[in-house]
Amino acid sequence: MGHPKPSPFFDPVREVLRVRHCSYRTEQTYIHWIWRFILFHEKTHPDQMGEGEVAEFLTHLAVERRVSPSTQNQALNALVFLYTHVLGRALGEMDGVVRARRRPRIPTVLSREEVGRVLGHADVRTTQIYTHVIQRGGLAVRSPLGAVLAGSAVQPEQPRPFAGG
Repeated sequence: MGHPKPSPFFDPVREVLRVRHCSYRTEQTYIHWIWRFILFHEKTHPDQMGEGEVAEFLTHLAVERRVSPSTQNQALNALVFLYTHVLGRALGEMDGVVRARRRPRIPTVLSREEVGRVLGHADVRTTQIYTHVIQRGGLAVRSPLGAVLAGSAVQPEQPRPFAGG
């Protein structure tokens, strides 16, 4: 996030946010969106703007910037807060706002060979072992060598419970 230059305009915004016990991160985020709104409208004071300009900014975020719905809602909440709690006037209905759309997430399915190349192992068995260890988080995972030695005369030492001390 770009940091706006300190401006006396933001002092009452910070003050109201702090009186309402909002987190510092919320303060930073709201100031960021208010600043972007002001810059989008060529540094016009928010007192001289209203629902039309807010709708135009939110539509710009959805159409041109292609933000997610949660990002657009964050910007909207910051501007509603500004107008309602700082400037003392409620925003009316905003007709014609293009809402951001959630993008579909298409799962990527890889073949065994592709997984091997991604993980950097030549054979699929090694990849499966490492994947198993990663998925288990290292919990209750025995050495892969144990399976190999199970058929031979040499038996790996079994783990012993910790005796404590």
